[in-house]
Amino acid sequence: MHLTPEEKKMLDGEYGEGVALAMRVQVALGEAFDAERMVPITRAHVALSNQEADLWFVERLVRGGARCRIPPTVNPGFSLSCFRNAPDLTRDDISIMERTHAAYKAIGATLTYSCTPYLADNIPLPGEVVAFSESSATPYVNSVWGARSNRESAQSALCAAVTGRVPEYGFLLPEKRKGQVLVEVEAEMKDDFDYQLLGYAAPKKIGALVPVFTGLPKNPTPEALMNLGAQLNTAGAVSIYHIVGVTPEAPTLEAAFGGDTPASRAVITRKDLDDIHKSISLPGGKIDFAMFGCPHFTLRQVRDIARILEGRTLKAELWVLTSFTTKELARRTGLLDIIEKAGGHIVEDTCIDQPCWRHLEGKVGVTDSPKCAYYARRRGMEFVLRPLSECVEAAVKGEVS
Repeated sequence: MHLTPEEKKMLDGEYGEGVALAMRVQVALGEAFDAERMVPITRAHVALSNQEADLWFVERLVRGGARCRIPPTVNPGFSLSCFRNAPDLTRDDISIMERTHAAYKAIGATLTYSCTPYLADNIPLPGEVVAFSESSATPYVNSVWGARSNRESAQSALCAAVTGRVPEYGFLLPEKRKGQVLVEVEAEMKDDFDYQLLGYAAPKKIGALVPVFTGLPKNPTPEALMNLGAQLNTAGAVSIYHIVGVTPEAPTLEAAFGGDTPASRAVITRKDLDDIHKSISLPGGKIDFAMFGCPHFTLRQVRDIARILEGRTLKAELWVLTSFTTKELARRTGLLDIIEKAGGHIVEDTCIDQPCWRHLEGKVGVTDSPKCAYYARRRGMEFVLRPLSECVEAAVKGEVS
């Protein structure tokens, strides 16, 4: 792989051991994928996990003197201001979060602590080469904004931020971004929840191929597109998709496939969506809590919850996970007050896959997000999946039909 003189300096340690380690990772990644060269990036997002292996790596880079050339936004861990005194957190849990904060601050990250930087804090332009990790972020920047990113790991995205370089392969190349399978959606898409189900159902039929969707509405909401990408990259490994007449690289079917004939075809019906819904959801019944925000909720979604809750009282715990910015806007617009008066909570800087939720282990929740159910199951939580409005009503009643 060809390296420029500047890249060789980084690799040879002229900027310190931390930068050299980051460049060694990038070179090894490029060699693994037969990249011919490195290319500069303009943005990055690091899906930090707030777990020991992730923390070990970033602290090693910091000890080696590394600092980000491209300050990345970062994923959430859990909010120390909200949960520091929670009885279910251990001293080790708090220490890891404190060290994570300190390490990413020292390396020069932008401490957004949100998994949806593509909605407000880190929005690329079409064609911009970026390095995004996070399972909802990569498909959104590729598919909705038309930027170019591979499916980075937290570590490779951090190394890209430190070096300002990524190896040129995969979705950075125009020929790799072309559609590979035509997905004809015959189901009527009634709401944003149907895009969750579509994203979870599609990989069962297409694997990791790049899908080109037809039959979808021409005006999907940002939340619908966020849901679709999040589930495509949770149920499978689909980091770019095209919707004919909607996404930037698919103004026509011919353009989406780069002039080629689709190699294969799949059809998704209402029965497919209903079947996947049944397979990933518990049946209705009593619920202990409602959890939203995987990916982090938008202000519009927070407003939808507040509209249903205004003047009512919850029978089950209700947690809305969102960015610091969205929570502050909810405070300013009175939505936070409505939700809190009903007995609910809006929490910033926090992911569902964190130790702060130990008090929910062994309990049954309701959510609109298959991704939330997938990750939280590892922490002993089980979920009924329903559209957002039905979830909120369930939290008011303490049960779901």
